[in-house]
Parts: sequence; structure tokens; C-alpha cells
Amino acid sequence: MRINPTAVFGAAGFFCGKFGSKCMIHPGPAKIRTRIGKGAGRMWNSIIKWLPGWGELLQSLMILAIPLGLTRMMLWIRAQEGKASTRGQRAEGKKGGGVPSSEDTAEAAQSSIAASDKKKSGAEASAGGEETGPPLRYSGCLEEDVAKFRAACADMSDVNVRRLQIGSLRIPAALFFVDGLTDKEGMDINILKPLMNAVLAFEGISALPPPEELKVIVTQRILQVSEIEYTNEVMQSLKKVLFGSAVLLVEGMSEVFVLGTSKGNTRAVEEPISEALLRGPRVGFNETLSDNTALLRRHGQHTGLVMRSFTVGERIEKEMILTYIKGIANEELIEEIVRRIHTINIDDVQESGFIEQLLEDNYLSPFQQIQSTERPDRVMAALLEGRAALLLDGTPFALIMPVTFGMLLQSPEDYYDRWFSGSLLRILRFGAATISLFAPALYISFLSFHPGLIPTKLAISIISSRQGVPFPTLVEALIMEVAIEILREAGLRLPKPIGPAMGIVGGLIIGQAAVEAGIVSPILVIVVALTAISSFSVPMYSAGITLRLLRFVAMFFAAFFGLYGIVLFFLLLSSHLINLKSFGVPYLSMITPYRMSDLRDFVIRIPLQLMKRRPTMLQPQDKIRKR
Repeated sequence: MRINPTAVFGAAGFFCGKFGSKCMIHPGPAKIRTRIGKGAGRMWNSIIKWLPGWGELLQSLMILAIPLGLTRMMLWIRAQEGKASTRGQRAEGKKGGGVPSSEDTAEAAQSSIAASDKKKSGAEASAGGEETGPPLRYSGCLEEDVAKFRAACADMSDVNVRRLQIGSLRIPAALFFVDGLTDKEGMDINILKPLMNAVLAFEGISALPPPEELKVIVTQRILQVSEIEYTNEVMQSLKKVLFGSAVLLVEGMSEVFVLGTSKGNTRAVEEPISEALLRGPRVGFNETLSDNTALLRRHGQHTGLVMRSFTVGERIEKEMILTYIKGIANEELIEEIVRRIHTINIDDVQESGFIEQLLEDNYLSPFQQIQSTERPDRVMAALLEGRAALLLDGTPFALIMPVTFGMLLQSPEDYYDRWFSGSLLRILRFGAATISLFAPALYISFLSFHPGLIPTKLAISIISSRQGVPFPTLVEALIMEVAIEILREAGLRLPKPIGPAMGIVGGLIIGQAAVEAGIVSPILVIVVALTAISSFSVPMYSAGITLRLLRFVAMFFAAFFGLYGIVLFFLLLSSHLINLKSFGVPYLSMITPYRMSDLRDFVIRIPLQLMKRRPTMLQPQDKIRKR
């Protein structure tokens, strides 16, 4: 087949004419190719012109990818948490919220208690060494028993022994104690002196009496100590000595006397530094557990105040008290708390913060699900609502559970003042918390994405103040926020007379120098200062740390997506709070599930005359608070 060149060139000219090209019907081949190329280039330019730029495409992809990625990450985190902990299998509660049901907690509680008993029995059998056989016991021969005790504490140079003879029969005995933990003066007056001068107690007895009779004579006629226990295990008696007690070994007795002679340098009862009030009790917990329980008892005479003792710590044991009011607290809640306490298997519980982290529902959440406090009045108020509290020996911070979001922004002073002032202060705290969380993010989003939403005169003033600032708004805000956080942390660690002054002077100097150097704008200094002041109004220090952490996340969302990013961040935060629970109680239980009775003490504190019921979300046994 023969191709006609004239027909081909004519068709090419026709298509060029359709695209607006003025080409000849019979030009040369080179010119035709040039004109066809120019027409096609114009066509593709017109098509590409209507396509979005790479920046818009990237932004659209990130708008779609980031929510999907966050969703997948949250699902993965929840799956990992479910694998690492059995708490995700407990009951969700009744009617959309509340404490776990008894059917679901009974079996878990029994299994955890059995495992804890087995673990503790194994630990006691192997304490002081690697032996796993039967526990070492006393025989009744004094020299042999002393040798066993010395072998158990061979590496403890602070354990001392005092040899003595009891009464007119001169019965050999030995008294073990720890120097510094035992009250030596009380031991000399109430133990050693009565034992060595006991004459009337053995009147009419010429030979060594049987062990039971000797036990009665020593405890009822000689010793002048209020706390006396008995044990025949060597390691158990050694533990008591290391806690400050004295152990008395007597010839012919296979049981030893554990005498309460502990001495401690306790701190006086003082006003809590972290929770100062203008009106209210000037009393706070200290590091001694007995003093803390006494403070709760002194709050008022009530026979229903229960205090259950637990021992926590695998190697270094400490006493912990679970307290609640019988007849008010839900029994299923108490069973769940006890079950979780039995799951604690750590070497040493140095502070109540360890307990808080080991018992909380979601350890990956930035929000605290257990509230810490130094104030006995706050603890008693929580107990009267139907909550429970934990007191640990060696720390002044008690733990309150379960916790809702509203508790983080409430203060005991709200109830000591009249409801007008209490409600006003509470509203101010909620507003300050919102400013602390979103103020820098709003500054970044308005200046970077939505300057048209700013009033004209204010926009002109802001633009003129930013002249010469070399950094984008995100970097500018991060510089100031990080500087404020460093100053705040430095002020806390410095001595009290220097810390506040250093924080104020450092903030003024750094802010003024940064503005004069052109690193930041004056309007940002105002925003950061307002944010820092607002964060100080949060009553709970740990809640303020959470807001400070989330503030940086909100700033990055605003830097990438503007106001849409802030809305997205708020939705993700709300979704997390709705799903969060504290011991089966929804974190936002005052809002969702909706309960009008609980809203009366959320943002606005209604008069006490109308607060007749306890919080419904806790499902207390006695729902009536005021009759």
C-alpha cells in the first residue's frame, strides 16, 4: 500500500488548526513537526495548569494518611496492652459505666490472690538465700538458736545482740536489735531492766518452768511492752528486727518474742507544699504510715472507716493500707482494687508513684487515672463519695481511685467557700486549662494558615512586629515554650529562696533579650506568658504536666494543618478520653454517659443544700449524702 504524503500533511494541518495554530496545508515536513510540537505543548500546559501543585497534593495525602495512621497506631497500642495485661478483659460495668461486675471480678480475684499467696510463700522460703526447702525454725536450745540467727544475718553488721539472764532463776536469754531503728532508751527501761530484776515473778519457782508457763510469766508479769508477737521461724524474726523490733530468745523456748520497740525520726505534721489553700486545714500527710492513718481517724469518729493492710515488694517489703468507708464504697470496686494489688510483683515500691503506675488501667495514656494528694481532707471527701484510697509507708502522697476528669481541676477550697465563689474559681480553672492547651497552637494556625480571620488592625500590628524574625511561627513558638519549660524546671530544683526569683528574673531577661535580638515577636512573648500563667492555675501538678505535654502536640498539628489540625487534635483527644476508664469508671462519666445529677458538681458547684446524693457513676451502696 502506498501512503500519500499530501494526505498525511493535510491531516496534520487540520489538527494543528483545531488547537489554534496557523499552519500551512502544504509546508515542509520540518515546519510541520515544529508546529505540531508547539500545539501539543500548549495542550499539556493547559491540562497541568488545572492540576493542583505538589504542596496541595502532599497536604491532601497527609490529611488522609495521618488520621488513618493514628487510628492504626491506637489499635496496635490497645492490642499490645491487651496482650501484656489481663485488665482489658474485666467488665465494662453497668449501664454504660461504673465499677466492674462481681461475676467478672470474682474469678480473677481468686486466681490473683492464689498466685500471690504462692509467690509470697516461695519468697519467704527462699528469703536470705537461694534455699527453697522448709523454713528454718528455732529448736529451744539458746546457743543453737543464736547461731542460727547469726548465720541468717551474717552480712548485717548493724544487727546487735545483748546477752542477759532473766530474774532470780538466771535463765539465759539473748536480745537482738538493730542500732538506729530500735528505741534503746525504751528497750532499757521496758525490757532489759524488768527482765534482769524479775524476782517476784519467779517467787516459789526453783527450776526452769515449762515453755508455756515461762511464756505467760514473761509476757504477763515482766515485760512492759504493748506490742508482743511470737514466731518460731528464723527468717520471719529477722524481718521483724530489720523493721525496728527487738527479738528475745529464751533458753528452753522454741518460740521467740517479737517486741515492738521501733523508733523513727518522723517529720512533724505540716501544711502540704504542693496543695496550699487560703481556707482549710493546715494539715498534710508525712512519711510515717501510722501518723497518716491517725490523721484520717482524727477527722471524725466513724466505725465504718476500714483500713486493710497489705505488704508490697518482693525483696524490700513495705506496708500499704487500703482505706474506704464500709456501707458507702461499692464492694465490687474494692474487690477489683484488691485484685490489682495482688498483681504487684516488683522488687521495691519506693514511692506511691510506683503503685499508681502498676494499678492504672491504661499506662500509655498521658492522663492520670489515680489521683495523688497530701491532704487528709481531700482523701476523706473522696471516701465519703464512695471512692477508696491507698496509703504507703514512707511517702506523704496518698492515692485516690477511681478518678474522673473533673477531679483534676477541682480544689477542696471550692467546698469551703460559698457556691458562688467556688463555681467562679472552677470556671476560671477550666478556662485557664483551655488557654494553656490551645493558645500557642491557635497563634501558629492563625499566622501560618488563616491570617484573614484576624482583625485588620491587629493583623497589621502583628505583621509589623514580626518584621525581621528569621524563623517560622512553629520554630519561634518552640523556642519560647522550651525556654519557659527549662526555667520552670530549674526554679523547682533550686533552693526555695532562689527558685522563684530566678524564674521571674530569667523569664524577663530571656523574653526581653529575644525580642530585642529579633528572634521572636513581642506578640508571641505575650501568648507564651499567658499560657504559662494559665498552666499555674491547675490545682494538680501532675495534671499540669499532662497539659504541657499535649500543648506541644497541638502546636505540631496546628503547624501542619492549621485550624483543621487543632480540630483534628481535639477530636482525637476527646475520643481517647471517652474510651479511657479508671477502675471501670468512664473518665468523662459526668458528661458521657450523661448524668444530670453528676453534672451538678462538675464545672459549677451547686449549693450544698442541693447536693443530696453521692455521684451515681460510683454506684455507692448508700446513695444519699444529705437528708
